Amino acid sequence: MAQLTMVQAVNKALDDALRTDDKVVLLGQDIGKDEGVFRVTADLLKRYGENRVIDTPLAEGAILGGAIGMAIYGLRPVPEMQFSGFFYQAFHQVEQHLSRMRNRTRGRFGLPIVVRMPYGGGIRAVEHHSESREAYYCHTPGIQMVIPSGPRAARALLLECIWNPDPVIFFEPKLIYRAFREEVPDEIERWPIGKARVVREGGDITIVSYGAMMRAVLEAAEDLAERDHVSVDVVDLLTVSPMDTETILASVAKTGRCIVVHEGPRNCGVGAEVVARIAECECLMHLQAPIRRITGFDVQFPYFAREKAYLPNADRIANAAREVLAF
Repeated sequence: MAQLTMVQAVNKALDDALRTDDKVVLLGQDIGKDEGVFRVTADLLKRYGENRVIDTPLAEGAILGGAIGMAIYGLRPVPEMQFSGFFYQAFHQVEQHLSRMRNRTRGRFGLPIVVRMPYGGGIRAVEHHSESREAYYCHTPGIQMVIPSGPRAARALLLECIWNPDPVIFFEPKLIYRAFREEVPDEIERWPIGKARVVREGGDITIVSYGAMMRAVLEAAEDLAERDHVSVDVVDLLTVSPMDTETILASVAKTGRCIVVHEGPRNCGVGAEVVARIAECECLMHLQAPIRRITGFDVQFPYFAREKAYLPNADRIANAAREVLAF
């Protein structure tokens, strides 16, 4: 195993896929010669050439449209959008073609496409660089939405997505691109799409989250354990669509209390879907307190001076847990 950052782990996954499957191609703005804005595609052009690692014009609709044509032809394209905030320029391709091709052709054509893009706040970026809009894609039938929370998950999930027969939006939380290292196996490892993981065992309260917020959640869980002697069951969704309802319900049935954390806006966010799934089944009868959502706010993502106030942090999460436990 090697100790890798998330950038290195994603790079390793792309290298694995290019090396082992000649149908895999990468395309996107500045991913070749410049190796991507975050250097995620470092050295891949040198290793695989310009027919496998393709620099494109600054035209998100054309990047995704080209990838759709490649996939129909029989390739496995992995387009990169430089930031998730620029992907709206290709939303017509998502809604009109990417999400509908299997249904439109009655299963004749799937689109094995993974659209990679950095998302989320925390790096003091400018407008359109920090939003968390995963709910848009979760609400689009035919799209799978995957968000890893660390290097090992990023590598294992990206490989699974690349060899999946249907389209995936793969959000990479740029706040943790280089924030920490994690052991990543040398051999190819694949984690299933649609399966959450319990990353910390506990019996007093469940916290459900994903992406970069898992760092704040685990910090809050440690604080609760040390100061309050509270044991937290932490569920990392990993895939937000399709969502692993079974793992969430099993945890909540065990603890009787739940908090959901995400950095996207509160209104109609992923947290609302988690709460609804708990409320719509017998798991509701296990609840000993109302469920709380700790989220971003229903405003545009703020500029530098207010960024930290917008993002959920360990203190907000731990204090909410104390309120739920005291109910």
